[in-house]
Amino acid sequence: MYLVTGATGGLGKRIVRRLRSRDLPVRAFVRLNSRFAELENRGAEVFIGDLKQERDIQKACQGVRYIISAHGSNDAGGAATLDYRANIDLIDAAKVANVEHFVFVSVLGSDRGYEDAPVFKAKFAVEKYLQASGLPYTILRPSGFASNLLPLAERFRQTGMYLLIGDPQNRSSIVSTDDLAQIAVDSVQVQAARNKIFSVGGPDILKREDIPHIFARVFNREPWILNPPLLAFDGLRGALNWVNRDLSSSLGTLRALLANEFFCTPEEIAALESTFNLKLETLESFLRRYLSV
Repeated sequence: MYLVTGATGGLGKRIVRRLRSRDLPVRAFVRLNSRFAELENRGAEVFIGDLKQERDIQKACQGVRYIISAHGSNDAGGAATLDYRANIDLIDAAKVANVEHFVFVSVLGSDRGYEDAPVFKAKFAVEKYLQASGLPYTILRPSGFASNLLPLAERFRQTGMYLLIGDPQNRSSIVSTDDLAQIAVDSVQVQAARNKIFSVGGPDILKREDIPHIFARVFNREPWILNPPLLAFDGLRGALNWVNRDLSSSLGTLRALLANEFFCTPEEIAALESTFNLKLETLESFLRRYLSV
């Protein structure tokens, strides 16, 4: 039995689909107010619970052999409760349940010490805790998910506009969310992935300004790129700090993402493809598949 947390998210639902396509038993950890009918229809066992409740985590882990932690948050409060505390409780429960392998989806750059980015700090702390736990593990550090760009692509389809905050020359290695799901599932069985950390990105190192031009090719229309400086974002965040300190703090992770580069080297990509025996998909290919163009 596999336990997948974050099972209704962009990555989690793809992990469940892949497991069920192989006719493997999977327990999908979901919230009551989430959309989980597809998971049930695919034959997954749905566990309704709250990752902020340790007793729910302990119950979900009963009878489980493998865990894939694919949940996450984007704000400071969620970083403390979901990215950090829930994963610590999940690791502890996994040990009690004698889980055979724990796959943790972290984030590229978690080890860089971004002091103002709660999610990065939480993910790195969990990595260290998992490594010291004695559980067999695989840690995946993906760059941006291609699926996160789908809403932006649809907006571009309608308007031709693309908002690019900060340096357009900053590089990234956006990974196909389907490839990441396959890697997460295969990590349990691939011996070379045992007790290893992998940077996970797409095959191309893209500049941020390349993304609207990829959209332009996909939809065959000229892009209208709005490129405010990062200083404008900082000004907005500073103003918010006067009225809502928590909201201002939550933007720290977003600022880290906007201000820095997140890409995998060609050597890291070659090692990833070799270890997991796959050819990584380009961002443009992913977009064309999902946008039916």
